[in-house]
Amino acid sequence: RAIAETVRAPWRAGGPTMAQITTHRIDSAAGAFDLRLYRPAGLRHPAPALVYVHGGGWCLFSLDTHDRLMRELAARAGIVVVGIDYALAPEHPYPTALRQCVDAVRALRTRADDFGLDATRLAIGGDSAGANLALATALQLRDADGHTGLAGLLLHYGAFDTAIDADSAATLGAADAMLSADEMADYWRAYLGPAADRCRDPAAVPAHAALHALPPTLLLWGERDVLAAQNAAMAARLRASGVDVDTQAYAGAPHSFLEAMSVSEIARDALARGAGWLRTRLAPAGVDA
Repeated sequence: RAIAETVRAPWRAGGPTMAQITTHRIDSAAGAFDLRLYRPAGLRHPAPALVYVHGGGWCLFSLDTHDRLMRELAARAGIVVVGIDYALAPEHPYPTALRQCVDAVRALRTRADDFGLDATRLAIGGDSAGANLALATALQLRDADGHTGLAGLLLHYGAFDTAIDADSAATLGAADAMLSADEMADYWRAYLGPAADRCRDPAAVPAHAALHALPPTLLLWGERDVLAAQNAAMAARLRASGVDVDTQAYAGAPHSFLEAMSVSEIARDALARGAGWLRTRLAPAGVDA
């Protein structure tokens, strides 16, 4: 983890400055955790917000590794971005992180005035394992509350299925890939235990979930990602379930490509696409985004 933080440090340097960054402690039955709120300049109160769940195979990375990504989305979309500092596996295996994400959204709803947020204009998103947790959170809220209460899902190259098809593993998931098939299997085992490949729990493995009654969803992924096929499959299943879905697959882009925003035009395009989509989804009723 220390090496991962060091390696990612240059990736998060630079980028937009926020008017305010604050940290808030949330008490949860799954263990207390922090929320970090990024508020760009010029926002009125109450503000719309994206709840963001960082990636890292449920085991690595942090609010710091994803600091610039969250600042970029906040500035480009003109919204508050709320990062969740969830507990990491294997010390805290499933369902700890998921329960904390659900509790984070509920706290933001019930205490919206405390945070200066509009509880009716909340979206949730994430990358890789964070996209898994974001989608699973929406599923949990749908099943527990009768609806998600969320205005959108922004999913970056998500880990949605423990199974990786043989062609993807061979051509995109070799040992020298940004994310290899073997690494992904190790992450699933750290999160779900030694029988991860046999897990069919839809809250842990959204590929096995019923996907009806979810909010509008934008999926972005790179075509040179070992998870590309399961992102395309998830988009198709969401559409078949009646969900309003937008997608963009970026030719030549590997896993985690968004984090290269300081040097990659593709990453900057994906950020702009996601931010524009968020502006539309989180605009007040009757207001042209």
